[in-house]
Amino acid sequence: MGREENKMLVRRFYEEVVNTGTVKGIDEFIAADYAEVHDGKRYDVGIEGAKDHIAGVRHTYPDLHFTIDRQIAEGEWVVSCVTARGTHRGWWLGIKPTGKVVTYTLVNVDRVVDGRIVEHGGAANMLGPLLETGAVRVVGADD
Repeated sequence: MGREENKMLVRRFYEEVVNTGTVKGIDEFIAADYAEVHDGKRYDVGIEGAKDHIAGVRHTYPDLHFTIDRQIAEGEWVVSCVTARGTHRGWWLGIKPTGKVVTYTLVNVDRVVDGRIVEHGGAANMLGPLLETGAVRVVGADD
């Protein structure tokens, strides 16, 4: 697959799986040896781990929606700049549901091999959601 096909595969994964929470048919997008990389550590989670991750996120934010702002592809790698929006309806990081809508940006880096995503990593700007849910508060002149 070429760069444009890889970008389209990742885009379709976000639109058809992440945005809907429907994991049936996820193996059309995710390879059996799928891994997530966080803080330089590789976690071999496979298809079932990807399903569990999506289910967990959708439990906390049942209306989660990713909007791809732009994508860049080079070889097997697809970088997606994303705006995420969802309503905090489930426990998250020990925070009880607030019912607040949170919006944050993230950069996802996916590796596509033979038409399937084999690796995922990235970074999310979580300060906004942490402030919006009350997990973090700004201290300053009002204290």
